[in-house]
Amino acid sequence: MGTISVFVNVSLDGVMQGPGRADEDTRGGFRHGGWAAGYADQVTGKYVAEQGGAAAMLFGRRTYDDVLGYWTSVGEANPFTEILVNTPKYVASRRADTALAHPNSTLLAGEAAGAVAGLKERVDGVIRVLGSGELVRSLHAAGLVEEYVLLIHPIVLGSGTRLFGEGERTGLTLQEAITTTTGVVITRYRTK
Repeated sequence: MGTISVFVNVSLDGVMQGPGRADEDTRGGFRHGGWAAGYADQVTGKYVAEQGGAAAMLFGRRTYDDVLGYWTSVGEANPFTEILVNTPKYVASRRADTALAHPNSTLLAGEAAGAVAGLKERVDGVIRVLGSGELVRSLHAAGLVEEYVLLIHPIVLGSGTRLFGEGERTGLTLQEAITTTTGVVITRYRTK
């Protein structure tokens, strides 16, 4: 049985929108894109490497297009492209006609919570969700997430899409906390 592990960069005020690039996600007039730049260090790199591979990756359609589109088009060698291309990927989309442009990709069409619950029955191991805020909120509301790995950056953005929206109170159990040299706190929480 698979377990859902959400891995996401968030600001101190919970914003997860557009951490990588200025043009990554400008929905709602968001103008702070690229806010996580400059915070990576050796501690973060080591932690990410130690997380190892996931049995599968799970994306919302928009994040899938953006992340795979970006990392498969960069010219310089990097470890992310190989992992992203070779790991089985599942993409949640409301539309059954969604085209998936990258190898090892499977569409989960329809209502996300039901499709992902079925996926958890078929995949053995960690199913890692990168970004994909709308998908994460849906899975969280359905009680399908077992783990959150949050890279909490020491910055307050004041606007933008937050990781958790309105919903029910949820208790989490801290499993690990590591502070990087740039002030990012890497936390791992269990939900169950």
